Amino acid sequence: MATAPFENVKNQIGFCGIWCGSCSGGNGSIIELTRRYEETVKENNLEKWAPKGFDSKEFMKGLALIQTTPSCPGCRKGGGNPSCRIRICALKKNLDDCSQCDGLIACRDFEELERSIPKIKEDLMKIRNMNRKEVIEKWMVELLKKWPHCVLFCSSPKK
Repeated sequence: MATAPFENVKNQIGFCGIWCGSCSGGNGSIIELTRRYEETVKENNLEKWAPKGFDSKEFMKGLALIQTTPSCPGCRKGGGNPSCRIRICALKKNLDDCSQCDGLIACRDFEELERSIPKIKEDLMKIRNMNRKEVIEKWMVELLKKWPHCVLFCSSPKK
């Protein structure tokens, strides 16, 4: 069973080709992991085991604050960096995504993204003529194989 934030972003592929469903900022995994971590800390009285000088109250306050962070709605619903040059350019050119752009290979708007995902343009070109729904379903299967314990696909433990 997927989380509500994941349901919101699972069908989105950003203009850059990143699947929003795989992003921990939008799919709810950071918030869910933090909730489960806080629960584990409380259930096991882990503050009693903390090293000297560790401020358990501030730590728990931080965990609670992380859980109030709104999930990103995804690039196509106004989430992400509002000044993203990739999104701005794609919208200006009225593109579904940058795979449709003849200037993709030479595009300099991808430089920052390429530092963390060196093959982003190559991956984007692979989906150029593919059905987006089929691409997302394929990625979801790959994600489950790579991380079968992935929190975004896990149901919350029953109380």
